[in-house]
Amino acid sequence: MIYTTLIPRLIGATTILAQCSLARVPIFAARDGYHYGPYSYSGYPQADDALESFIASEVPIALQGILDNIGPDGKKVAGAGSGLVIASPSKIQPDYFDTWSRDSALTLKILVDTLIAGDASLQPTIDRYITAQAKLQAIYNPSGDLSDGAGLGEPKFNADGTAFTGAWGRPQRDGPALRATALITYARWLIANGKGASITTDAAANGTTSAAANGTTSGAANGTVSGAANRTTSAIVNGTTAETTDPTALLWPVISNDLNYVGQYWNQTGFDLWEETGGSSFFTIAVQHRALVEGNALAQQIKKSCPGCVSEAPQILCFLQSFWNGNYIDANINEDNGRTRKDANTLLGSIHTFDPTAGCDDSTFQPCSSRALANHKVVTDSFRSIYKINAGIPEGKAVAVGRYPEDIYQGKAVTDPNDPGNPWYLCTLAAAEQLYDAIYQWRKIGAIDVTKTSLAFFHDFQPYLLPGRYDSSTREYQDLILAIKSYADGFFEIVKKYTPENGALSEQFSRDDGHQLSAFDLTWSYASVLTASNRRAGSAIPWGEPAANSVPTACVGTAATGTYAPAIPEKPCPTPTGIAVTFNLLKTTIFGQNIFLYGSIPELGNFDTTKAVPMDASKYTADKPLWAVRAVVPTGANFEYNYFQIETDGKTITKEPGPRRTFDQSVQKAAPGVCLSKAVVNDVWTT
Repeated sequence: MIYTTLIPRLIGATTILAQCSLARVPIFAARDGYHYGPYSYSGYPQADDALESFIASEVPIALQGILDNIGPDGKKVAGAGSGLVIASPSKIQPDYFDTWSRDSALTLKILVDTLIAGDASLQPTIDRYITAQAKLQAIYNPSGDLSDGAGLGEPKFNADGTAFTGAWGRPQRDGPALRATALITYARWLIANGKGASITTDAAANGTTSAAANGTTSGAANGTVSGAANRTTSAIVNGTTAETTDPTALLWPVISNDLNYVGQYWNQTGFDLWEETGGSSFFTIAVQHRALVEGNALAQQIKKSCPGCVSEAPQILCFLQSFWNGNYIDANINEDNGRTRKDANTLLGSIHTFDPTAGCDDSTFQPCSSRALANHKVVTDSFRSIYKINAGIPEGKAVAVGRYPEDIYQGKAVTDPNDPGNPWYLCTLAAAEQLYDAIYQWRKIGAIDVTKTSLAFFHDFQPYLLPGRYDSSTREYQDLILAIKSYADGFFEIVKKYTPENGALSEQFSRDDGHQLSAFDLTWSYASVLTASNRRAGSAIPWGEPAANSVPTACVGTAATGTYAPAIPEKPCPTPTGIAVTFNLLKTTIFGQNIFLYGSIPELGNFDTTKAVPMDASKYTADKPLWAVRAVVPTGANFEYNYFQIETDGKTITKEPGPRRTFDQSVQKAAPGVCLSKAVVNDVWTT
């Protein structure tokens, strides 16, 4: 998670999955039955009393920290919309006073898990989240709208629920998958407890259409920063809405929209969870696979259908194998940012797809798998030499963990490329959590398998260990469990060391002395405490991995075209309030050049190049060099506009020659009773 303003860049249209050959047979089926509540194991060796005491005191602080950041009643986020999870109360350097789809979903998932564990007081908060997400799904935003699902890829919204229209790294494709996972878990708990009648009604169905693409997707790379519309239509949805008194009736419509989005757009690039790199992200692909697997299981349970779940989940799993480079997991592919691709993204991907009923499966990168363990060592070791607070800590001992070793972000408006970034609480806790998950799986299996791939990881604890299987009765197994549990606790000890007495958690802590940095009271940091402490206690909820871990023999870049509908029916406005204009421009460019739109109205920057709207090259091809953007302009406003190009140096401006273009709304007819009319302008760069 990083919330800096990014410089738009051209990423040519790319199909991220064409075809590959693997030696396994495709198997995809929903699990029969579903265990509620969490699986648990209580046999872990105990840490010292100081750590136990810290965790016992920090968990309630973290839970309250989350609740304080959720509208409308959160004590630290006055003005936040009902049910909206705010990233942080911080409003300056950095300004995180917004709601992110990813962060919110990850937070809601742990609240649902806590509800399932017995805290019934959280249910109203969860229900308000459902209603808020139903509204957000329907908001027109710079990524698009709900008509084709594209708007579901919008990464964040303003704290009051309006669209954020500034330049950003968009789209981000993990949010819909994570939201589906959180709500699926809640829906299945409701059903298991006799409270799910409204989920299974026909009125809740949203439907889906599966239409596998012929071979590969076209126009795949949606990896540019799109400023898009400079105006939103209303606070939550276009016009007023008919509120429902039963949020559970919204569950399947919201989930179905998200599953359809994943099935349709998984094979297109986007920005990663740190919002910096356009391409294909391990974290995103991993959580997308999980969402479709458990989405299909829920659909079967409530007698609905999700054809896209069935057709696309195996192909997503097939593509997921592309991230393994033989030594560790490449955090991002289909990009070239000059990094080593060692990234805590991969630790987070493993822990958020952990299934307590799974084996140590390499295909899904389960926490105890050889691949995930080898990767854990590579990623954590990459931070040993770059942070002062890690100095002198040997391999096999816990260190403070950041996002990636080349990081320069410090939570400030400007970053110094010669000044490295800092450790993050959530990344350090992710390193601990993966090991707790692995111990759980070894305990369940009753053995530890050491392979050539994972041998370096295990040698940090037993230098002379040989590849092989070590059953629970062996001394090697018992010593490894004790040593790795101590190693995992070491990461928690680091968090303890750099947490102030009041238990408050920021985003980062200093690489030099551990003092807190960047956004204060970060919601995701608090959520990470809860998930790591749950896994340490051996508590987790399965999602169906054992029935969905077989990789197809051949990978095919398919897509399932989805159908979408607002979960909350809209009441039409009496008169149109704005017009959404799509500007399409044909202009051949080279990598690094970017096109901007500006015009004579505030929504288009009043012809100020510093306030212009960046255009999107996600559908750019050699045959059709299309740049496009949608902007919402006032109904009745006639204006002038033009385009300009920023050259590869990021500074030089080349303006389109010729007279200014004009847009005349007198020829644009607004549909009666519709809040937002639409128009399309097709232009060719003047030479």
